[in-house]
Amino acid sequence: MAVPKKKTSKSKRDKRKATWKHKATIQAQKALSLGKSILTGRSKFVYPVQQEEEAEEE
Repeated sequence: MAVPKKKTSKSKRDKRKATWKHKATIQAQKALSLGKSILTGRSKFVYPVQQEEEAEEE
């Protein structure tokens, strides 16, 4: 016979959600910071260009 799983506590559920949301918040902050630095011209970041795209254009 199948046995039902134990119920996950609310604290464990909330902790998992908080961790997931925190990771997303950090990534959003990094993206916003990069965007601002590119707009102001202070960024030294260069997007990598694939060789295949350049070969197709020529």
